[in-house]
Amino acid sequence: MDITEKLSFFAALYKVNINSELGMWLLYITILLLSIIVFKLGFAQKLPLLKSVIIYFFLIFGCTFLTFLAIFLPIAEGLVVAALILVIYKIRLHRHKNA
Repeated sequence: MDITEKLSFFAALYKVNINSELGMWLLYITILLLSIIVFKLGFAQKLPLLKSVIIYFFLIFGCTFLTFLAIFLPIAEGLVVAALILVIYKIRLHRHKNA
């Protein structure tokens, strides 16, 4: 059974099955950056510094778990879609406020 057929797009792109250490780090960084973008676009509010640090700590911790799931599940791909939808929403909201 060939495991490369079951890898998600980003896991296959980063060749997690060949160079696992570098591939997992690249996958983790991708998921972390996409999670931060989705959080900032969709959910972030102006918070005090300590609360922001706590939220980002748990975001970093959660992305560690999501990275292991993202080897075979489309986690990063879903975050890309969520980020695109939120960008479109923010652009339309900005245009609506200016009109």
